[in-house]
Amino acid sequence: MGELFWPSVGIAAGLVALVVGGEFLVRGASLLARAMRISPLVIGLTVVAFGTSAPELGVSLQAALTGAADVAVGNVIGSNILNVLLILGLAALVTPLIVSSQLIRIDVPILVVVSGLMWYFSLDLNISRLEGSLLFIGLISYIVFCIRQSRKEKRVIVDEFEAELPVLNKLNSSRWLQIGFIIVGLILLGLGSKWLVSGAVTIATLWGVSELVIGLTIVAAGTSLPEVVTSVVASFRGERDIAVGNVVGSNLFNLMCVLGLSSIIAPTGIMVSETALQFDIPIMFAVAVVCLPIFFTGGVISRAEGAMLTFYYVAYTVFLITSATHPDVNSRLSVVFAYVVIPLTLLTIVYSVFASVRSAQVHSEQVN
Repeated sequence: MGELFWPSVGIAAGLVALVVGGEFLVRGASLLARAMRISPLVIGLTVVAFGTSAPELGVSLQAALTGAADVAVGNVIGSNILNVLLILGLAALVTPLIVSSQLIRIDVPILVVVSGLMWYFSLDLNISRLEGSLLFIGLISYIVFCIRQSRKEKRVIVDEFEAELPVLNKLNSSRWLQIGFIIVGLILLGLGSKWLVSGAVTIATLWGVSELVIGLTIVAAGTSLPEVVTSVVASFRGERDIAVGNVVGSNLFNLMCVLGLSSIIAPTGIMVSETALQFDIPIMFAVAVVCLPIFFTGGVISRAEGAMLTFYYVAYTVFLITSATHPDVNSRLSVVFAYVVIPLTLLTIVYSVFASVRSAQVHSEQVN
């Protein structure tokens, strides 16, 4: 019993740090956006997204330096799948998420293109230093684009918050406080995820759970805990642009910065396993593509769509664990995914798009 005490304390402390850190980060980011009259979406796509992806960057760079290529690649792929399926799913279950038109028109298509580019780079089972450099240059270009986009929107943001000018002036005087909120939030998120993962791994080991299962579940999800908490807290607080922007921005950061830098610092680039190329990377690309119609349907991620996304993450995790621990049932699970899950998903998306288009037509007829 004594062996479980400190790991349990670590888990409890980690959970508290994650919740408090998420609150600090979202509060600081939303206040900073309003004080600087920058769109909360841009803050979510950059400051919040890149900050919450710091654990993935640390893990993947360490893996690349020590030659553990599978960890570096798997960390990025797994985090991107988790970000969309679990984080957006949970955030939408809290409250339906209104999706910005910029995300639908620009950022999600960019995510689909970058995901496809990463898949193309992996076809020879290696992401070279040159290819990693191209990905990292893409990140710099994206940041420049976001800054220019925020300047174009500045007049709109000023008009939107015109009624809050007295408050904004007061907030402008406490800019360092807002930045301090963000820094404290990021530190607490990093510490919280580390304490929680460490405690959970210790307890799982004491209970006889295999390292493989621990790696596929606890450790894989651990680096994404900051994104999970941040997006759910943002959803609770009504900062929906930050909740959705955090996910899309984190995925772009993972691909262009985490994978790009890991490929650059590795002596021969990053090796990609055959299994990742045949299964996990296509799943990651499909998850990015599925965002388009879901985001398109009325510009809202409904609770039903959030439940569907969450279910798919659970199914994907079960598939990974089962295929690793019981290879004999792997082929049967593949058949279920190919002939049941994928067709049902396509039918659901087609129905959602049709219902959205029909609703828009009815609204247009009523207006006319």
